[in-house]
Amino acid sequence: MNNSQKRAIKNYRDRLSERGLSRFEVLGRNADRDLIRTLARKLADAGPDAVRIRAALSQTVADALPKRGNILAALRRSPLANSELDLIRTKETGRRVDL
Repeated sequence: MNNSQKRAIKNYRDRLSERGLSRFEVLGRNADRDLIRTLARKLADAGPDAVRIRAALSQTVADALPKRGNILAALRRSPLANSELDLIRTKETGRRVDL
């Protein structure tokens, strides 16, 4: 690429940054290409549609993500949680073996 092309790309990306946009790559199915592009265009607009779509997507994705602290919650629900088990191990030297 020559200098004028590099400068043009830099200027374009600077203008995008001023508008609060950034360029990134997404991997997906070929059949979803138009859907993803349309979705990206709608989200780039600052209109009420973008707010509604963003909220719906955030809720859908948040429901799919595992919640933090599930292991701790499961341990607290365990029937052994308040059983006062003695979990201290004794130190044993082992047995002697003749080789």
